[in-house]
Amino acid sequence: MVEQNSLEFYAQCPPGLEPALLEELRALGAGGLAAGRGGVEFQGDRALVARANLALRTATRVLLRLDRFPAAHLNELESRARRVPWARYLGQGQPFQLRVSCHASRIYHTGAAEERVARALGAATGGRADKADGAALVLARIDHDRCELSLDTSGAPLHQRGHKLEVGAAPLRETLAAGVLLLAGYDGAQPLLDPMCGSGSFALEAALIALGRAPGLARPFALEGLPGFGPALVEAERERLRAAERPAPRASILAADANAGAVGKARRNLARAGLEGRVQLERRRLEDQRLPAGPGLVVVNPPYGGRLGRGADLEALHAALGALVRGTGWRLALLTAREELARATGLAFAAVHGPLHHGGLKVRLFLG
Repeated sequence: MVEQNSLEFYAQCPPGLEPALLEELRALGAGGLAAGRGGVEFQGDRALVARANLALRTATRVLLRLDRFPAAHLNELESRARRVPWARYLGQGQPFQLRVSCHASRIYHTGAAEERVARALGAATGGRADKADGAALVLARIDHDRCELSLDTSGAPLHQRGHKLEVGAAPLRETLAAGVLLLAGYDGAQPLLDPMCGSGSFALEAALIALGRAPGLARPFALEGLPGFGPALVEAERERLRAAERPAPRASILAADANAGAVGKARRNLARAGLEGRVQLERRRLEDQRLPAGPGLVVVNPPYGGRLGRGADLEALHAALGALVRGTGWRLALLTAREELARATGLAFAAVHGPLHHGGLKVRLFLG
């Protein structure tokens, strides 16, 4: 199914971020775009998958589609899996790990399905199943008696940029932070403030967007160890993306928090990302903050009683957020699990996105 110069891919993302991911892929020059729940299908060449791993801000991982075929029973699954040109994508003797899922299919036992696919893969490459780090990850998804085989090109999940190593009690994953900014229309052209920045998720991702800096420049990828890809391909795309960076943000990026420990974590995370001086970071209570002349964007992930915050204090906090923005020409991007807290701001919201997944919680993004 997969031709050497016309590859099919699937970029996974947290549910709710599909529109942002689709636009990211469009900007990278991907073709054949089709969004589904939890990801976007796309087509392109080998350079594109390297560029996607390096540059996508909202994707969790990028998969290379190997084949799709009917598989109503285990013998059919193994027979069709043996036809896949595995040696084209995995090195001889390369260890692999399998993740198999079965849904609404006559093949329902994931262990038995995994054994059959592993046998086909091992026969083709001489490799063996191995759950150790560095083993190639192959995914088999059996749904309504059809199997879809994919190969992971990312390695560690793409939210692991390599610099946000210190987090607080309710950390915001990098992919979600970037997705909120992109859904809010942030491109670095206008000022931004996170008045409750915690360990700096929004500030970090905003600075990367404002500089046009690809988020994955400092980390390795699984495709560097796969035949037909390799480190030279990734390095060429890495240098191409570096050359496109802006020397400085076009507008200010501001971040503050009342907690000195949180500000210290954010400062060290920014330093690890090479973003010293790109974000104006300070310790300051919400009620003591003032906005410069607008327009601009206030983005915030305040407590909403899930893991942090309790009682009537939450309504007062959200009312203070509304007061901070009202009449200034600035917009508010508010992430919360509770609609009544959004109403407590006293602001009219023009759009609501979600649900988005934040840890074990379902939250929504209110834009106004």
